Amino acid sequence: MSSLRQHVGFEVALARASDELRLADYYRDCVRPLFNMPQTQWPRCCGRGCEPCAEQLVAVAERMVQLLTAE
Repeated sequence: MSSLRQHVGFEVALARASDELRLADYYRDCVRPLFNMPQTQWPRCCGRGCEPCAEQLVAVAERMVQLLTAE
């Protein structure tokens, strides 16, 4: 995952995935750290109504993986 963070298109993928999944741009900093850990450690929804929900952050990260590996 950390190698994807070094991908030249990382920021473009982050912006696109965030826009597609309606994650506000000021929450993008919450997605970046996910790429420093294995997917098995990505957070899950705790059911407390957090904003943003971990599910949304993970969905953005998963979409980014699709975008960055689709070359």
